[in-house]
Amino acid sequence: MQPVDRERKAKDLVNSLAVMIKTAQIHNLNNVSVTNSIRRVLDILNSLVSEDAVTLDLVGEFFHVDGGRVRYSMEYIFNYDFLIREFKKRHLGTIVFEEVLGEDDLRALLTALTQSGFSEKPFEALLEAIENIENIDVRPLKKIKDDAVELDRKKIIKKTYFNVVSLTKSISSKISAGEKVSIKKAKRIMGTIVNQIIEEESMLIGMTSIKDYDEYTYNHSVNVSVLAIALGHRLGLSKKVLTELGLCALLHDLGKIDVPKDILNKPVEFSEEDWKIIMRHPAWGAHAIFKMKGVDRTSISAFVTSFEHHLNYDLSGYPKLRKKFALSLFSRIIAIADQYDAMTSSRVYSRIPVPPDKALSIIVDRGGTQLDPQILKTFINMVGVYPLGSLVMLDTNELAIVFDSNANPDFSNRPRVFVLINSKGEKTRQMVDLMERDQEGNFKRNIAKTLDPNRYKINLAEYLL
Repeated sequence: MQPVDRERKAKDLVNSLAVMIKTAQIHNLNNVSVTNSIRRVLDILNSLVSEDAVTLDLVGEFFHVDGGRVRYSMEYIFNYDFLIREFKKRHLGTIVFEEVLGEDDLRALLTALTQSGFSEKPFEALLEAIENIENIDVRPLKKIKDDAVELDRKKIIKKTYFNVVSLTKSISSKISAGEKVSIKKAKRIMGTIVNQIIEEESMLIGMTSIKDYDEYTYNHSVNVSVLAIALGHRLGLSKKVLTELGLCALLHDLGKIDVPKDILNKPVEFSEEDWKIIMRHPAWGAHAIFKMKGVDRTSISAFVTSFEHHLNYDLSGYPKLRKKFALSLFSRIIAIADQYDAMTSSRVYSRIPVPPDKALSIIVDRGGTQLDPQILKTFINMVGVYPLGSLVMLDTNELAIVFDSNANPDFSNRPRVFVLINSKGEKTRQMVDLMERDQEGNFKRNIAKTLDPNRYKINLAEYLL
């Protein structure tokens, strides 16, 4: 087999495995759709196994087939991401297919994968379940960090986040003082954020739950940057482009330094005259970026996104234009992150933030008018029907908080949650996957309704950071 053919089949293998597992989560394992997905995987696998054993490894955030990294196209990005999370959920690092397989072999593997996902020790359960499948072997995900290292990683992510907040303050202060600003340091820190999002997306997105009223402007800029990078990563942008996107997002509201403080800090809704001034901040921000040290691709992109981020997808926003043009990709991404974080944050004139699920519902209605509908779909898949930080009541009379979305878009309404109060009214901190089923195949828990965390005075950061 030619290398180019093997590379294509490796990509098809990853995609078809994801489809097979997704289909099994929706239908009974004997359903015709499941059978068809199994046969699709078999066709690809057996064409590869006929030459030699096939090894599928998860290394970091990438799959490797027989040692070669699988490069995926945009059409496969959601399935690829789904399979990564399914492997990690089971602490599964490697599957080895040693000989030509039959349909029963693959169905047995699929059964083992499905059932092991609900075990307290998923890899051990998977290993036991495939013991009698002669041609398939599995190996655990290589543990490159112990609990102490994991704790250190959380500390590093927090430190990076607050370093960016500090950097944002510094940039604003220097510009206010009329000093020239270099963005070289900002680029370095953004590179770190990009790497952390690729490795620990949920943990870093959890940092955006920090909604500091007194530091709103700075926290908001950093939160928009984090959300924009995560969204760009889901769209398949390269690390270099993600770094540029993150910096543009960080500087998107720079023009607000020229808005009088008595307007920004007004404790009531803005008047019509206030809005006339507020609506000038995109142009002021573009001007401030233009005056920074050195002109390169990043500063030009930041100039554009600062000017465009309130224009709206249909150009109905502000500043008003004499001539119509298409918004840049960065501006369309940043607009979504900006609106979502603004709604879920406490601001001077709006002390009570909108709960995450309600904010998502609002921005969904803005698709096609204010926001790019295609990018918005990716954002919804990223945060889930119940976004990180949503407070929910389960039908088991348990109170829980969403801490991780479901990688399978068909079950975006079934995230992973922390149960805060159990059915007996006792405080707890139990991690629960809402995909878990009972012996009859029914889901053990369902979300009955969402609640407002502000009403219950729950500090989201305590559970998400």
